[in-house]
Amino acid sequence: MNKRSALAFAAAGAALSLGLSACGGGGSETKPADGSSAAPAAADAFNAGLEAVFNPSDKKGGVLKMAISEDWDSIDPGDTYYALSWNLVRIYGRSLVTYTPAPGAEGRKLSPDLAESLGESSDGGKTWTYKLRAGLKFEDGTPITSKDVKYAVLRSMDKTTLVNGPTYFNDWLDLPKDFKSVYKTPDVNTDSAIETPDDQTIIFHLKKAYGGFDNFAALPGTIPVPKDKDTGVKYREHPVASGPYKFDKVEAGKQYTLVRNEHWDPATDPIRKALPESYEISLGVNADDLDNRILSGDLHIDLAGSGVQPAALGRVLGDPALKARADNPTGARTWYTSIVSDVAPLDNVECRKAVIYGADRVGLQNAYGGEFAGGDIATGLMPPSIGGWKKLDLYPTGTGDVEKAKAALAACGKPDGFETIMAYRADRPKEKATAESLQQALAKVGIKLELKGYPTGDYFALYAGKPDFVKKNGIGLATNGWGADWNDGFGFMSQIVDSRTIRESGGNYNISIKDKEIDAKIDQIFAETDVAKRDALWGEIDQRVMEQAYVLPSVWSKGVLVRPLGATNVFVTGAFDMYDYLNLGVQ
Repeated sequence: MNKRSALAFAAAGAALSLGLSACGGGGSETKPADGSSAAPAAADAFNAGLEAVFNPSDKKGGVLKMAISEDWDSIDPGDTYYALSWNLVRIYGRSLVTYTPAPGAEGRKLSPDLAESLGESSDGGKTWTYKLRAGLKFEDGTPITSKDVKYAVLRSMDKTTLVNGPTYFNDWLDLPKDFKSVYKTPDVNTDSAIETPDDQTIIFHLKKAYGGFDNFAALPGTIPVPKDKDTGVKYREHPVASGPYKFDKVEAGKQYTLVRNEHWDPATDPIRKALPESYEISLGVNADDLDNRILSGDLHIDLAGSGVQPAALGRVLGDPALKARADNPTGARTWYTSIVSDVAPLDNVECRKAVIYGADRVGLQNAYGGEFAGGDIATGLMPPSIGGWKKLDLYPTGTGDVEKAKAALAACGKPDGFETIMAYRADRPKEKATAESLQQALAKVGIKLELKGYPTGDYFALYAGKPDFVKKNGIGLATNGWGADWNDGFGFMSQIVDSRTIRESGGNYNISIKDKEIDAKIDQIFAETDVAKRDALWGEIDQRVMEQAYVLPSVWSKGVLVRPLGATNVFVTGAFDMYDYLNLGVQ
């Protein structure tokens, strides 16, 4: 995900948030949010929030204040692929299952949410059944039924209307051939894919077996949507809440406020504390100003999850008191630049290699904050925490190799270099610094970059993720980032390397990898039952991506998070590699 880039947002994508901790806060005996045995952090200390709940509390009240430099793709659960959004959506929406609110690796484990239990499989893993809890209601008091979940999943699959989000359900559900979408073919019977024999039961039928279907059930696309309240793309103007909070104000690009949902019943929800009285989310705040406001205690959370910006990093690391309130997690996320393989002259592999050879890899690392705050220089797309990873040494990881870059340019018929457009997210200083680093480094070998910044909210939907816009505007390079949807090769790689997931309507995170050999290897993985062999094949795909120079990796992500001043229940979740938003409170 653009964790999720992100994860996201990565992601998507994957993603990291920041703030400043309350002093002390370790004397309580309150257990972690999930009731697990992880001990609460005793006092301010570097990395105190990585494996423990810092400042645990069950105290209710207060306003939790969040901010972001620009709006993200959508607050519609069926139309979003940013990690920050997947983390936030659990405040107002409940999926069939969700990630356990617990520190570190425990946070990657799935827990039942709307469902009474994790899925029950049959038919060799091709059929998955869930039973909904009793007493579930929407914000208007109407009961939530299995039909609302089914409708939500089906609507999320219409990628011409709701362009953002993954395509797992599109690719795996056994849908009838005449079904196009809930908007275009509403009368087509889809029971071959999803059955709802009663109001509490939902049964998914797959075209092929998949033992990890609970990962699909955790997608925001399973958050129920009442059919009579669905307004298509305008649903983002007021998603109907199934969680403990509902939207009171939605001003795209300006502000979101959430207040308590009086029809949420805590008896149906064993994982949510619902502590704040309300949430205030400010949009359009300059990233550096946002850091300063968090450090001063004016805000709690940077919702974007990209970590402390370079301007504030030295202050945090140089002040022992601030550093003691910081966490430095390593995420299953890669920051990289897509090298668009069907925009000339980058449709020639040697021209793509010239970009990688000419890049200052140390400069790219510094753009993301250096080794400590940015991460290790990445030699491939897949991060080391994903099964099947292997170390690749195809390109230099120093400040660039001018000689090899010029040789590659000669081999692609461009000995004097070429010009192309590089896109980046305009409100993100790290991505702007990445583009500027590449512009300076590649100029030394004759490659001239024109830099163009685009808004984050529509970056993938309308610009760098929309194939016809990319080609029409000659975008050869684009900053990108991706975090695992879940931590295996499939959860990290499939949505960003399989060309068959690319849709002309936009919302793509794969804009550069269109390779039949990779697609065939993915099919081979789906047919392989041995986990070790599947992992090895994902590693082979990663090598193919680099051999064909489809991406220029920058770093395997790390970030400096600072625990929020006045917030309780603060910890880094392994699900999103950022602070878990679900059970934060206000002291």
